[in-house]
Amino acid sequence: MTASPSPHDEPEHREPEHGSAPHEPAPHLDSTAHLMNLINTQLTRQLGLVRPDGRRRPGAPALVVVAHGSRDPRALETVRALLDLVRAERPGLPVHLGHIELNEPLLTDTLAALDPRRTPDAVLVPLLLARGYHVRRDIPEAAAQARVRTRVAAPLGPHPLLADALHTRLTEAGWRTPATAAELRASAVVLALAGSRDPDSAVDARRTAALLAERLGVPVVPAFASTAAPTVPEALRALAARGRDRVAVASCFTAPGRFATECAQAAPGIVSAPLGTHPAMAGLLLHRYDEALQVHSNAA
Repeated sequence: MTASPSPHDEPEHREPEHGSAPHEPAPHLDSTAHLMNLINTQLTRQLGLVRPDGRRRPGAPALVVVAHGSRDPRALETVRALLDLVRAERPGLPVHLGHIELNEPLLTDTLAALDPRRTPDAVLVPLLLARGYHVRRDIPEAAAQARVRTRVAAPLGPHPLLADALHTRLTEAGWRTPATAAELRASAVVLALAGSRDPDSAVDARRTAALLAERLGVPVVPAFASTAAPTVPEALRALAARGRDRVAVASCFTAPGRFATECAQAAPGIVSAPLGTHPAMAGLLLHRYDEALQVHSNAA
């Protein structure tokens, strides 16, 4: 490695002696030190992978993010971008994607592709915002068929980080804190979610609505795109009947899709974008991953 001459010091030019090779300048001290630091860092990292008895230490369990899937191509693009944020936040962590339906790779295929010799453990984190049939049945059943050891983390909601992301998206859409007592009496938010017949899903929805209401200072009513009641239009009519006509819709969806679009179309005014690549979503995926590992460690 050779160093470039300083722009402030003209090197003395000398002709090489007859029969001798041109003189090569010595490596710059800073470059040499940087190279040694890189070598030491790599060596330390490699030694950390080896146990005292010479056997290789197992790597961190893989993170398998379980998305629902959507026919809307924007959904897959959004989920992939979110996983890139997760990888950037936790370099070196193996991060994989599996879908319950509609998109590839399917969760079963993702799990089947994991090599137990290289990835003996995996944590499945649902990219879902409440409990429901998929969390209770579909994901555990897929995990039970995997060749690697698996554990299933909790869904992303309810959690304060989810409420923070919802709050930010509303603010980005134009929501502002009521400035007068009259505005406060007229204000409310409808929290739009996918919906499920599972009663635990409704419990989680109400908890997320309460967390968001704490941040906004106005009532937040959960409503659903399918299966459960009330629907978003029904919730809007009920609020209007109580004199609350300054109402926004908070989209509690991970990515664009049919449900998010239909709920947005029902909104009378402000409607937030899906949560997508909000930094809190990446942080929440990693939090659920770490949480599942800690629960497993405590139980061992």
